[in-house]
Amino acid sequence: MTTAQAGEAIGGGQGATHAQLSAHFAACGYAPVLPPVLQPMEPFLELSGEDIRRRIFATQDAGGAELCLRPEFTIPVCRHHLAASGGTTGDYSYLGPVFRLAADEPDEFLQAGIESIGRTDTPAADAEVVGLALEGLGLLGRCDLCVRLGDMGLTDTLLDALQVPPTAKRRTLRALAAGRSLDEVTNGGASEDPHAGLLAAIQGQDPKGVRAFVEDVLSIAGISRVGGRSAGEIAERFLAKAAAQANGGAGLNAENRAVIDRYRAVHGDPDRAAGALRDLVREIGLDHPPLDEALTLFEERIGFMAARGLAVEQFHFSGGFARNLDYYTGFIFEVTGLAQDAPILAGGGRYDGLLQHLGSPVPVPAVGCAIWLSRAAQEVSRG
Repeated sequence: MTTAQAGEAIGGGQGATHAQLSAHFAACGYAPVLPPVLQPMEPFLELSGEDIRRRIFATQDAGGAELCLRPEFTIPVCRHHLAASGGTTGDYSYLGPVFRLAADEPDEFLQAGIESIGRTDTPAADAEVVGLALEGLGLLGRCDLCVRLGDMGLTDTLLDALQVPPTAKRRTLRALAAGRSLDEVTNGGASEDPHAGLLAAIQGQDPKGVRAFVEDVLSIAGISRVGGRSAGEIAERFLAKAAAQANGGAGLNAENRAVIDRYRAVHGDPDRAAGALRDLVREIGLDHPPLDEALTLFEERIGFMAARGLAVEQFHFSGGFARNLDYYTGFIFEVTGLAQDAPILAGGGRYDGLLQHLGSPVPVPAVGCAIWLSRAAQEVSRG
């Protein structure tokens, strides 16, 4: 079944609208695909962030391999691309059901979207995805929209320019993605690690012995996996945290925390934000060519958006905005209605490292977005 057929199968006027949306994406060069509902579970656990572990529908095949119902489309489309493309570029569209446990929404719902894989004209591809997301929502009857922009690549490069250690960098990015305070990742902060005693006990110990100890404890308790992680993976995380603690702490120092707080506070229309970010880098005296390149890419992307006729001056950039998925490596965005606390109607971004995680021998640039069809329809009906 193609994505257009999936849209028609829904029936009624809504089905016709979905078919029109699929046809629009196809006319723009995005070939319709519909990956299998059953997918290997491991890529989602490794790459989709902590949140997905609590919301995934898991099962096993006859051989014991762990599978899940498709919780989103990006990873399945990327797996399809690797299997079918032979390493060439590919632009794909989709429309079909995804399955995630949710407290206030159905556990099965429809998503549509696009994924552009292999293009090297990064700022133009980013702008195209935002433009098509807004066009798609327009076809669904939504034009009263708020567009929020962020840049995981810029954030990541800033942390590198500040020479934040790897463990502290990972913890900081996770805190930003979850919208949490940086207190818990700042050395000497108010939050204490609940495993501090265990970390102190295993510092300097034989890694093999630590792994065996954790595996024995979980085995006695009858536990094979916790949150999708094996006993060995849990032991590795404890060892990494213990090593970081022994080297002066696993968090941010006070100076870097202050810079990140300033970066996080930058917000406003993208052009003004770009100027504020340049001012921040200049004021703190950071001479880091990759950071300058990331800022230039930011500015070029905004230029391509404006060239597509998008109302960039109405978009909102926030240095503190991060999407809670581990695979985003660059530009990110979300689209909502204008009302306060309006649900996310579309979202996406750049994920240049994902295909290599899925088996590509080389990095492959990629960007895409998803549209929540049921949310868009609900918002229209309320209007």
